[in-house]
Amino acid sequence: MSGVDRSVLADLKAFAGWAAADLDALLAPAHARRFDKGASLFEQGAPAESFFLLLDGHVQASKLTPDGRQIVIRYIDPGELFGIAAQIRETTYPATAKAVVECLALAWPSSVWPELAAKFPALSSGLLQSVGARLADANARVMEMATEPVERRLARALLKLTAQSGRSVEGGVEIDFPVTRQDLGEMVGSTLFTVSRLLSAWESEGLVESGRARIVVRRPDRLSAIAEGGEVG
Repeated sequence: MSGVDRSVLADLKAFAGWAAADLDALLAPAHARRFDKGASLFEQGAPAESFFLLLDGHVQASKLTPDGRQIVIRYIDPGELFGIAAQIRETTYPATAKAVVECLALAWPSSVWPELAAKFPALSSGLLQSVGARLADANARVMEMATEPVERRLARALLKLTAQSGRSVEGGVEIDFPVTRQDLGEMVGSTLFTVSRLLSAWESEGLVESGRARIVVRRPDRLSAIAEGGEVG
């Protein structure tokens, strides 16, 4: 037994309704691991020895392109499974996962995935749906980068982050983990200079408030208009 108590899964929607014995069987090969802010959970190209369930914190997934550019693929929230290279028949990790704040995760040896997937079909089907959604999102982003201006891409990225991990604060919605302008540039396929210029302009117009790795969206309605190609006014 791993010593991980089933109560760690009690508040996660994906495991609602699971029998106690099934949760214990799922957790038996798992170990809890804590990661400091900035630590890598795994690196792109490294052997995919483990897969993870994030319990607390936020993780950034990024990929290095053949020409040496880093692209932020997405941010992982508590309750998400990730790092399951075996599910897509890979032996190495296709991306890097980094803790953007202190994180707590469960880790399983990758070798147990086939057994767990066979024993718990809901686990496998849930992951397949998640992988499908991620691929659809990745395809949409590729199209955006090829056809749409940076301001639309940046507006959509900010709206997506606030929808995914926003918390209400006075006068707006704050992204609930540190996000730098460099991170945003890597999300939308643009430069730090261009992202800084756009954020500064939007801040002067009252759409956002930005500080050191902190973003508050104050006018999501106007960002939505920009994201859809409308005029800001």
